[in-house]
Amino acid sequence: MKIQTLPVEKAAGRIVSHDLTLIDPETGFKGARFKRGHKICENDIPLLKRMGKNHIALIELDCDEVHEDDAALQLGERIKGDGLELRGPEEGKCSLLAARSGLLFYNEDDVDFINEDPDWIFTTRPNKTPVTKSTTVSAFRIGPLAARKDQVDRVLKVSPLSILPWIPIKTALVTTGQEIYEGTVRDAFLPKLLKKLETYEAPFLGNTVCPDDRAAIAGAAAAWLEKGARLVICTGGMSVDADDLTPSAIQSVCDEVIFRRVPVIPGANLMLARKADSFLTGVPASAVFAGRTSLDILLDRLFAGIPPTGAEVRRWGKGGLCRNCDPCSYPGCVFSARG
Repeated sequence: MKIQTLPVEKAAGRIVSHDLTLIDPETGFKGARFKRGHKICENDIPLLKRMGKNHIALIELDCDEVHEDDAALQLGERIKGDGLELRGPEEGKCSLLAARSGLLFYNEDDVDFINEDPDWIFTTRPNKTPVTKSTTVSAFRIGPLAARKDQVDRVLKVSPLSILPWIPIKTALVTTGQEIYEGTVRDAFLPKLLKKLETYEAPFLGNTVCPDDRAAIAGAAAAWLEKGARLVICTGGMSVDADDLTPSAIQSVCDEVIFRRVPVIPGANLMLARKADSFLTGVPASAVFAGRTSLDILLDRLFAGIPPTGAEVRRWGKGGLCRNCDPCSYPGCVFSARG
């Protein structure tokens, strides 16, 4: 790459080789004031000097080099998977924005692979976390004004990022507890669940209230599965007391217990099981009282169509302790990032 540096006073008539950034603390503006390809005129020179541009660099690329904008754009086109929009380049940077709400999904090793080359800067939101439409989920650039073609070719081997859409699977609730069954205590979880299901636009089939009886709990769960529920949520009876019979009831109905308990607080007594292509989950009492628990993380995964494995949830302990922020920032927090 050949670089010619000129005093800004002598740059009139020259073509800007890369975006020139204006930072204005008074207005809060930061962005490309003069874009690549702009022809500098005499009237631009006072502003360029106020921007701190006393010299202008004019570059001429070698045949084996790629301009920073083009390098970022090539990577962007490679990694823009389903549910994403590509923005840029500007100032040598591109971004990926969510074109729909859903779960961000990517290969974490690919992010490390790109950043192993110190000339690349590649950053993302946490993997397997929910995002809403128009959210910026990734930003990336090449550090120098130009990259070698082999540097660009290397990163084009990575796999795309994507936004997994929410799958509106039919959901039912089995509420367990003698006190609720007899009407001495009101069920406080149902309205919370209905609010959560709104995020996924999931149809709610209904609720069955059961006493602390294993056969009754199992029968209620099986009945909802027969009615077409793809997810049956069972609340109550998930601890170790004599009346806590929900785990064994779920186990009697399902084909496989995927996990029982997770290293996440609140919500350690969470359970997930599978019956054919449907799921049953046992939800601890903390979901009634806490705003966000392990259940929220699990629901994000189930409604995105990528249920966690037993081995995977054993790694959820790092960052799995909710900080009970006020106000709650979920899913924009470490607690949600249980990828």
